[in-house]
Amino acid sequence: MTKPVLVMAIGNESRGDDALGPLLARRLTAWLDGTECSEAVEVIEEFQLQVEHALDLQGRTLVLFVDAGEGLPAPFRFYEAAPRRPAGHTTHALVPEALLGIYTTVQNASPPPAFVLCIAGMSFELGEPLSPPGQRHLEEAFAFCRQLLQAPAGHAWHEQARAASDGMTRGQTSGEIAA
Repeated sequence: MTKPVLVMAIGNESRGDDALGPLLARRLTAWLDGTECSEAVEVIEEFQLQVEHALDLQGRTLVLFVDAGEGLPAPFRFYEAAPRRPAGHTTHALVPEALLGIYTTVQNASPPPAFVLCIAGMSFELGEPLSPPGQRHLEEAFAFCRQLLQAPAGHAWHEQARAASDGMTRGQTSGEIAA
């Protein structure tokens, strides 16, 4: 049976802070094993988004994409993603919004509500370890995700994303997410 909430973490562990997505996925998986949330949340770890990942969105009520990014206000950015057509001539790698657009085209239906948690990274060079700021941002993103997943309701996530876009770049990290 498909779990209603999907966390799709993206990243390359060989490239320093690009490992933030996969590392967060593993932390969440370990945490979920000891909670009631495990019945409702599936965590998938991928190197990059591909067209076929649109099928992973079927039957979901909520989706969270997790990735690392550069030039962000630390420690992360949380926002609601809207479907859009893929740009360019290749589907080798997609952004979450393009994947949602593909879902819309293939399924002839609206995708589930989807959000992006982009964790601020500093170093993305091949062979680099996770940076000290990346490690700190990972810890804060983990705390934030635990709160999100304990209140897996689209309206609560939407309000959280709206608050972030109104100037709260970090999001709330002290149990303030409304159910």
